[in-house]
Amino acid sequence: MNKYELVELFADGADIEQIKTLASFDWIKGFTTNPTLMRKAGVDNYLDFALETLSVIGDRPLSLEVFATEFADMERQAGVLAELGANVNVKIPITNTKGEFCGETVRNLLSKGVAVNVTAIMTCDQLDRLCEFLVPGPGVFISVFAGRIADTGVDPIPTITRAVEICGERANTKVIWASPRELLNVVQAAGSGCHILTATPDILNKIELIGKDLAEFSLETVKMFENDALAASYKV
Repeated sequence: MNKYELVELFADGADIEQIKTLASFDWIKGFTTNPTLMRKAGVDNYLDFALETLSVIGDRPLSLEVFATEFADMERQAGVLAELGANVNVKIPITNTKGEFCGETVRNLLSKGVAVNVTAIMTCDQLDRLCEFLVPGPGVFISVFAGRIADTGVDPIPTITRAVEICGERANTKVIWASPRELLNVVQAAGSGCHILTATPDILNKIELIGKDLAEFSLETVKMFENDALAASYKV
């Protein structure tokens, strides 16, 4: 298995030029985004951006996120986003901004034939509670924010493993390792049985480093230090 087959790689971002570039690679299997990334990229019209993205990525999945707080409005937004394309997965947060569990919304959307991406999951309790709402229907992505879990000093692997167990009990369900922090997470995701890793371009651009000879890498690093010292005309 080569480095591109360890786990399905999705690109996470909202810079349309970067999306166009990444869409040219067949090893990029899907795309995700969120309102924070969109705002950072200067997106000023949500639906125009979504339609342009869909026009350049072909039939690969695209996850688009609702941002309403009230459940009824969340479902309305989900309906609008789902209508944009058959390859859209609507991102529903595990809770709304009031901390209210979004399971009923997930169940309602699946019952209506809307593919979902349940996002911002960080605990096994959230995963176990979600199980009862995953009714038969279209595809489901379960996004575990492994990077944010790790940011707190907690190992995310047990949460990922539990999510993989849940997916084994339901057809058309895949686990996403979200918010990776380093290239090692690609290997960790594959080892945990995770199906997908979604990453920003800064991580995806380093994918060629997987499997690189470490002695060679060490020598390149030493040469880099020397070249930078000479370029700066340092004297000791």
